[in-house]
Amino acid sequence: MQTVIFDLDGTLADTSGDLLAAANHCFRDMGHGDVLIPGQDAGIALRGGRMMLTRGLERLGAFEQATVDRYYPVLLEAYADAIDTHTFLYPGAMDAVEQLKTLGYGVGICTNKPEGLAELLMQRLGVRDAFASLIGADTLPVRKPDPEPLREAARQAGGHPDHCVLIGDSDTDRNTSRAAGVPSILVTFGPSGADMAALEPEALLEDYADLPDLVERVLSAKTKNAALGNVN
Repeated sequence: MQTVIFDLDGTLADTSGDLLAAANHCFRDMGHGDVLIPGQDAGIALRGGRMMLTRGLERLGAFEQATVDRYYPVLLEAYADAIDTHTFLYPGAMDAVEQLKTLGYGVGICTNKPEGLAELLMQRLGVRDAFASLIGADTLPVRKPDPEPLREAARQAGGHPDHCVLIGDSDTDRNTSRAAGVPSILVTFGPSGADMAALEPEALLEDYADLPDLVERVLSAKTKNAALGNVN
């Protein structure tokens, strides 16, 4: 079986609002106001909790790694308490997932969000059962861009790791697919969408309605290239 593996934050769902709220909870606890701005700082949010704390403290001129380390667990707790207040699935995402399954693809998730939080969020959004696998940042000893989480997500979704495509929104996803020797499709509707073309993925996704056709094209191209390589 061929598989389609999705990143979560910034790819399946815009989680930036709840992530920024959790970070600002920490800054208020430190005695500051809200430092990160919804919308404007969405790209920072999708780089993870430690990045949000780092960038916020840098703005305050108060960066210390010890502060980041101390508040990271506080951020995770605040995020878990309000994980789906502002988060929403991108339009057409689940329709595309269901169409891919109808076409015979296995589907899964490979994210750098901690597994427990990813499971909680997908359950709260009511879509966890649509995915055959979910590999988080702490599921394995390594995380993206190491290729093994992607490979394991493909295996658990019922496929062979050499025959998958990664749908993502960042250089981390592009580097993961490259390390795994499989194609990637990067979305252009996320906070960093304008930067995706420079990463030279096998395809760019502007609308989830186009995803099934793009998946078929990039996987067919990979199979054709592999066959030509065997002949030569």
